[in-house]
Amino acid sequence: MRDPLSKKVVTIEPSGIRKFFDIVSEMKDAISLGVGEPDFDTPWHIREEGIYSLEKGRTFYTSNSGLKELKIEICSYLSRRFGLYYDYDQETVVTVGGSEAIDIALRAMLDPDDEVLVPQPSYVSYVPCVVLAGGKPVIIELKEEDEFKLTRKGLLDSITDKTKVLVLPFPNNPTGSVMTKEDLEEIVPVIIEKDLFVISDEIYSELTYGRKHVSIAEFPGMKDRTIVINGFSKSYAMTGWRLGYAVGPAPIIEQMIKIHQFAIMCAPTTSQYAAVEALRNGDGDVETMREAYDQRRNYLVKAFNDMGLTCFEPYGAFYIFPSIKSLGMTSDEFATKLLLEEKVAVVPGTAFGGSGEGFLRISYAYSIDNLKIATERIERFVKKYRS
Repeated sequence: MRDPLSKKVVTIEPSGIRKFFDIVSEMKDAISLGVGEPDFDTPWHIREEGIYSLEKGRTFYTSNSGLKELKIEICSYLSRRFGLYYDYDQETVVTVGGSEAIDIALRAMLDPDDEVLVPQPSYVSYVPCVVLAGGKPVIIELKEEDEFKLTRKGLLDSITDKTKVLVLPFPNNPTGSVMTKEDLEEIVPVIIEKDLFVISDEIYSELTYGRKHVSIAEFPGMKDRTIVINGFSKSYAMTGWRLGYAVGPAPIIEQMIKIHQFAIMCAPTTSQYAAVEALRNGDGDVETMREAYDQRRNYLVKAFNDMGLTCFEPYGAFYIFPSIKSLGMTSDEFATKLLLEEKVAVVPGTAFGGSGEGFLRISYAYSIDNLKIATERIERFVKKYRS
């Protein structure tokens, strides 16, 4: 019998995150600091709107591109929060999470062997999605001394005559790094001069601390070459509702909707009605959660620096990215031993690319009480292997 499997799919490695959580799910008294999921419940008024939509029998398909009311609210939200102006009808598509938006954006834009620049460490799905879309991922290694930001030099050094798309993953998962207005000003001229397109993953745009998120689409000349990806999972604690969106140039969005139409049909109707409520009345919820994350962020940064695992201050998302190089272990070795010996699950930096070696991703989407217990265990582990 012939091999039924696609060679392209077989060559893709499974997520480096999952194996630790397969273990921790079976381990009594274990604490996980690895999952990138808010520990808050979806705010009640948002859940109530979802329930109400079911009670009213709103269980039909919506338009392929999304519920009209939701697309209008998305565009209103982007204009008031980030100064981004899009047409709800021609430049907006509602997707099954931000992950689907990334996937269909790449599939809509890439021809075979087009190169896509992927800064790493970064979210685990970018490289596989490029491969599945027929493109060639080109890794830009971000450096700790640059606070894991994309620099003008790093960008220029990676561009070839086959480069078509740049993935811009900020605020960043796993490092918590952000790109300021000044940082973006350094790379925008390069993008325009080299005629690149950008997929800007801004799923953590509401989770920044001490500085406001700036979108690259705000810059002159960038709106027509940028797809902005966002969603509801992180900001509104709506991970299980599976709802995201993309906005961008109408010709690209049109082709994304075509793929979405054949692969998905439309995003879940109940989730879309709940998201309308989130955008209209959820600003206070976002602020409450952001304040809690900021408290946890400050606690963890100090705790890890105090135990000698140096950590730069992250200004976005809900992760810190401490260095473990002083212990002489690989990231995978550290994470495995920590889990087995102290029952604390963290993610090795290498799950997010080779340049993550020597680092760990620690999520602070957990209660302060859990973080305190976990850091006590990690400190005990560190002291053991230092002595």
